[in-house]
Amino acid sequence: MDPTVPLSRRASWPARAALPWAGVALLPVALLLALPMASSRGGVGFGDWWIAERYLVPLLAVGLPAGLLRRRPVLALALMIVAACMVTVVVNVPEPGYLTDIWYLQFIAIDLVVGLIAANRSRRVSAPVAVGALAVQIAAAFVNPASDPLSRATLSVLAVVTAWTVGNSVRARRGYAEAVRAHTAAEAVTAERLRIARELHDMVAHSIGVIAIQAGVGARVIDTQPAQARAALATIEATSRDTLAGLRRTLGALRRPQSESASLDPTPGLDDLDRLVSAAADAGVRVELRQCGERRPVPADLDLAAFRIVQEALTNVVRHAGTDRCRVTVTHGPDEVAVEVVDDGRGGAVGGAGHGLVGMRERVALAAGRFHAGPRPEGGFRVAAWLPVPPVAEAPVGWRAGTGDR
Repeated sequence: MDPTVPLSRRASWPARAALPWAGVALLPVALLLALPMASSRGGVGFGDWWIAERYLVPLLAVGLPAGLLRRRPVLALALMIVAACMVTVVVNVPEPGYLTDIWYLQFIAIDLVVGLIAANRSRRVSAPVAVGALAVQIAAAFVNPASDPLSRATLSVLAVVTAWTVGNSVRARRGYAEAVRAHTAAEAVTAERLRIARELHDMVAHSIGVIAIQAGVGARVIDTQPAQARAALATIEATSRDTLAGLRRTLGALRRPQSESASLDPTPGLDDLDRLVSAAADAGVRVELRQCGERRPVPADLDLAAFRIVQEALTNVVRHAGTDRCRVTVTHGPDEVAVEVVDDGRGGAVGGAGHGLVGMRERVALAAGRFHAGPRPEGGFRVAAWLPVPPVAEAPVGWRAGTGDR
């Protein structure tokens, strides 16, 4: 028994477990009363509403095992069939209309249970149960001395087949819905992992590139230019602290339960490009930043995507271009934001073992934009991305404007 469950609930468990079996224990009593009550003209009820005892007792005999439906539906159905058959055999009064009525009432309840089992059990269980219930029901139609057993047998076939078909359809639809939910959850997990992988790559690759450049500079000038070596070490310290803070936020988001609110720390965007320019300058690359067009509200996800694209492009310039200058251009158009990073370095082919260009291309694809990266004819390398921006009227609360976060 679960120790975390309160004692009051533990004490009520035996009573709850015994209650369905109490109905089964009363089943012989109901069967014994079925015959004498068949001739009774009394009833149970109040006011203008009442039910005749001769109908109540047979229905009660079939309904007593219903308490087992939740945990043992097949056993409950078997007991209900036994009760219906006993009533059919025992009750033998010269009233065909009465015998037909109780036969229909009892086996309609049994057909409903067949549908319930089909809706909650596999076909391997529900199909044999339906066949067995149908066979007994047809046999009972001919045993019962009421008139027209063939019509009742035909209606039994239709009722059982319909109940089983409806129940099996419900089970199939439930299984399909669960499969769709599982697939949707798996896709969401995969998308979140890809997003986190891109964030970590962009963050770490940029920072490690700057740290590597500064460490090389410091190692070369530590004996001849101590002041420049100290500046390089200061840059390494600041970059490391920023990176550790970002990693700590990312790991905290991964460990945070879904019920907790997300971090209120602002995500970087186009307003933070000056920080990238300063980091690139510390790494020995002078960046010319150009802003064109009228600043407009930008969705937070597009703002972050544009920032990461520029960050990754500048990281590639610092690590691979072999140049000391580059140009970053941000163009705010009427329906899109375009970012371009151009250098006059070594250029080179698109590809390689890294994930930088792949991550940039994925970010642009998720934003339904366009992306280009490749060597320039006049030398150097060019990275350009065009990200579509919805009209200002569609911008929801929480979107970032050009002047800062909301």
